[in-house]
Amino acid sequence: MNKNQSLPWDHPRFRSWIAVARACQLMQQSLTRSLADLDIKPPHLDILVNLYRFEGISQQELARKLLVGRSNMSMLLPQMEKRRLIERRGDARDKRVLRLYLTGEGRRLTEAAMAIQTDLIERTLSDEPIEQCMATATSMERIIATLLEDLRDDD
Repeated sequence: MNKNQSLPWDHPRFRSWIAVARACQLMQQSLTRSLADLDIKPPHLDILVNLYRFEGISQQELARKLLVGRSNMSMLLPQMEKRRLIERRGDARDKRVLRLYLTGEGRRLTEAAMAIQTDLIERTLSDEPIEQCMATATSMERIIATLLEDLRDDD
């Protein structure tokens, strides 16, 4: 490596980059552990929460919201359907589109999981002032927008 080439840890924002990555990884691990008794993992929770908020969303819209490919959806959705947590129904106007809905059991499980997630958020962030939480969210949203734009440019 030549002298003019910089190393990642020499960058003034490297500490922030690493902190975000580590926090994300640890949040996923904590959430996974917290949800274990419900026999779901964070990707399942992401789907359930989105169906709770956006009932009747299409599989394609859900994949876009979750930033995952259709192959991920095609693995997770049948598992959740088999457990009778969700159901897929054809769209009334476009037969090619499948819409997703929570079942009664799916709604109950989602509500239990959201309570667990909310408790984890509260335990993790309760010492942070709301203003700091909002500033962090704004900063992360800018990072997300930049990274999404980079991905769009690659497509």
